[in-house]
Amino acid sequence: MGQSLKFLIPLGLFGVLVALLFFGLTTDPSKVPSPLIGKPAPEFSLPALGDPARTVSHTDLLGKVTLLNVWASWCHSCRAEHTQLMRLARELKEVQILGLNWKDTEADAQQMLRTSGNPYRVSAFDPENQAGINWGVYGAPETFLVDGEGRICFKKIGPVEPGTWETEMAPTIDLTTKKCKESRT
Repeated sequence: MGQSLKFLIPLGLFGVLVALLFFGLTTDPSKVPSPLIGKPAPEFSLPALGDPARTVSHTDLLGKVTLLNVWASWCHSCRAEHTQLMRLARELKEVQILGLNWKDTEADAQQMLRTSGNPYRVSAFDPENQAGINWGVYGAPETFLVDGEGRICFKKIGPVEPGTWETEMAPTIDLTTKKCKESRT
């Protein structure tokens, strides 16, 4: 009886590991819930990319629905979503797009915007992750939807792609923009 238990214990542990691995492989990493949803955006104050005399802060999020996009020039997914952000900057009249340039160099970030276009009204420069950590940033790109009162309504981990935009983000923006307009009247 003792000999058979010696073989069953490792087999049981192996089964548990396989189950955990299977669960991990079926979980979508872009669907990590954020504890910030429904809460005020974290306070921050950072220099603007390319204009260190200008300050970008959480007060820039007030009064208008905002997409806050965390990006970096070294991030391949950020470069992939850039075309989509440029399109949104042209088409979204009720929404401002702000950038949070994260763990980057100022020269590389400015070069990317010069060559690819700049979808951001302004981009905060956060090379040391001062603000990113308070926003719960795991990596770039991440995009937050903030209502006109400065509350976080939605978080997208990964690139903003047309399919994701149409099914997840656009409906949330429509609802948030409507609520923002109603609160002003």
